Amino acid sequence: MIVLDNVPSGALLLAVGVLFAAGVYLLLERSLTRVLLGFVLLGNGTNLAILLAGGRAGAPPITGSGTAEPMSDPLAQAMVLTSVVITLALVAFVLAMAYRSWQLHGHDEVQDDLEDTRIAGLALEDAPSYADSDAQESGTTLDEEAVTARDEVALPDPVVPPRTRRGGDGT
Repeated sequence: MIVLDNVPSGALLLAVGVLFAAGVYLLLERSLTRVLLGFVLLGNGTNLAILLAGGRAGAPPITGSGTAEPMSDPLAQAMVLTSVVITLALVAFVLAMAYRSWQLHGHDEVQDDLEDTRIAGLALEDAPSYADSDAQESGTTLDEEAVTARDEVALPDPVVPPRTRRGGDGT
């Protein structure tokens, strides 16, 4: 039986899926505290997915260490470090927004945007103009409609009368 070295554990793949699913679910909530937890879960899921994509752990990625064991991929570790910094900055920003919202309003729920509500109302008023006028079947075939359709290409060129050129003195 041949076992590939780069096949990740099924439990870790399941953990990545659960972290992403829970993170996206929490991001769709109205409370900034839940959005914050969603960002944390998405960040951790991303870190785990990048580490899984890096392959099996090996020797430290230092040249000249003298071991015959294959080295681990340093790119995955560098990307995870970058992801941790980005997630930390995003969490700090959302935490500051939640704190400020708590100070101003006494809660951290995101309010409806009045402009978005107005635009959604206008879109509902214009819904009949978006209806497909060709959706109704006329009962005629395409050949019958083609006979009555106007063909712009087959029409002769219109005759344009020549212009008379007038000089600067009106003649």
